[in-house]
Amino acid sequence: MAVLHEIKDRARLIALPVAIFCLVAYFGYHAVQGERGLLAWLAVNQELAQARSTQTALAERRADLEQRVIMLRPDSLDRDMLDERAHAILNYGRKDEVIILLPKGRTPTP
Repeated sequence: MAVLHEIKDRARLIALPVAIFCLVAYFGYHAVQGERGLLAWLAVNQELAQARSTQTALAERRADLEQRVIMLRPDSLDRDMLDERAHAILNYGRKDEVIILLPKGRTPTP
């Protein structure tokens, strides 16, 4: 009977620290690995950086396309741009013309 009483006394002494340790371990694990934990936060930040770089690239592309559209409007018609679009769409060229094709995205230097 004394052994049983000794076990109960020691269990009472160790129960509270074990319960506190389990709670700290549980919340610590979820703070790192959880749905809104540290690793998820890092992944979201990386995804956000990728989205921002994509947004910047698309904004530059949009500005380029808007500039090209402005140059094709009737009130500010750029004859060179019109000629370039006619060549590209209709695959048209005269015999005395020299056509220099640049890779996509490369602009001619003056």
